[in-house]
Amino acid sequence: MTTVTRFAPSPTGYIHVGNLRTALFAWLIARKAGGQFILRLDDTDRERSRPEYADAIMQDLEWLGLTWDRVERQSDRFDRYEAAAESLRRAGRFYECFESPVELDLKRKKLLNMHRPPVYDRAALALSAFDKDRLRDEGREGYWRFMLDQERIEWNDGIMGPISIDAASLSDPVLIRTDGQVLYTFASSVDDLQMGVTHIVRGADHVTNTATQIQIMLALGGRPPAFAHHSLLTGPQGEELSKRLGTLSLRDLRARGIAPEALLSLMARLGSSQPVALRMSLDEIAEGFDLSQFGAAPTKLDPDDLLPLTRECNQHLPFAAVAERIRGLGIPEALAERFWAVASQNITVLDDLAPWAALVLEGAEPLVDPEDADFVAAATALLPPPPYGDTAWAEWTAKVKAQTGRKGRALFMPLRKALTGQAQGPEMADLMPLMQKLRGRD
Repeated sequence: MTTVTRFAPSPTGYIHVGNLRTALFAWLIARKAGGQFILRLDDTDRERSRPEYADAIMQDLEWLGLTWDRVERQSDRFDRYEAAAESLRRAGRFYECFESPVELDLKRKKLLNMHRPPVYDRAALALSAFDKDRLRDEGREGYWRFMLDQERIEWNDGIMGPISIDAASLSDPVLIRTDGQVLYTFASSVDDLQMGVTHIVRGADHVTNTATQIQIMLALGGRPPAFAHHSLLTGPQGEELSKRLGTLSLRDLRARGIAPEALLSLMARLGSSQPVALRMSLDEIAEGFDLSQFGAAPTKLDPDDLLPLTRECNQHLPFAAVAERIRGLGIPEALAERFWAVASQNITVLDDLAPWAALVLEGAEPLVDPEDADFVAAATALLPPPPYGDTAWAEWTAKVKAQTGRKGRALFMPLRKALTGQAQGPEMADLMPLMQKLRGRD
């Protein structure tokens, strides 16, 4: 049997790191098995779904290299859902209800006050055809629930292990709202069956959905796929992450300069027993991916962990990958590759190249400590104007040492700060041959 997985985001906003775990796991399962990966846009919510969000989802996945075998849109499949709903009606598993949200809320509160689980009481099953017509005449609109078999629902989860849920502890799920909107629990069940999905990976917050969907799929005459529920992400101190997800969208991380390889490497190991290590390709990530290595406990995510991985990734990039960017900074063609070799070891994100380009092209404002002012003035008088050869730094410092008697850090640090305006950076012997201008000189 061909392995088929899917990633099914709703195009109601930008996808974030939590979504990415689901997408990446599903993609890796399919690719390791030589199967198919479906991108399915769950866009049944006509009011909130937007084409621009659908486009953004595809752009983000393409940026990461998570290509898909085909795209499906739930908005193209309403006839399929209606046919499935009619099948459930005929089987006596779909029933129409008329309670208002206020009435349902009162029922829930009453049960909670009685220390009982707030499970829907199936009162709508007692309505006659006459009762339903009367409620419609009063302006009520019906919505549809699926009747659960009140038995235990069991499956062997790919991450969480054996799971058993008593359906009697669950309310019959609403599958179609009063406005006709087909809800996720139903549409997803129909699609997963009809698209031949064999493996579903999603967050641990979907476990209850999985229980009801298994019964829906069985009622439709299908065979449920294998399920795996990955842990939910928290902040670095274990705090709830949901409030921060808006700042952890893939779009925002990309804008910050986070390397896709860094993001994928972290997400592919976070929450598993395997150490996080940079991998420069999806093939490398897939080679070590094993769903059974992941745990069910909440997983801490510190976005700052992406920075050292991004730094390492950028240090591994060949010149060809950044040549156009470096030319855009104005670095002369003859120096471009050498500039990358020097600057790449002193950046985290690629945007950090711009200040180094400004330094070599325009020079820097000298940074001179008061106690070094006379020393720097004397040393500067010994420095010829650019361009500089490969031995310029050694020759200059040797002259300054001979004239002033300074040596070691007392010699080199003030000179570095005078030329670059900072106390840290590349080896000066490597940097000086790149410098086209000194601040304050022609």
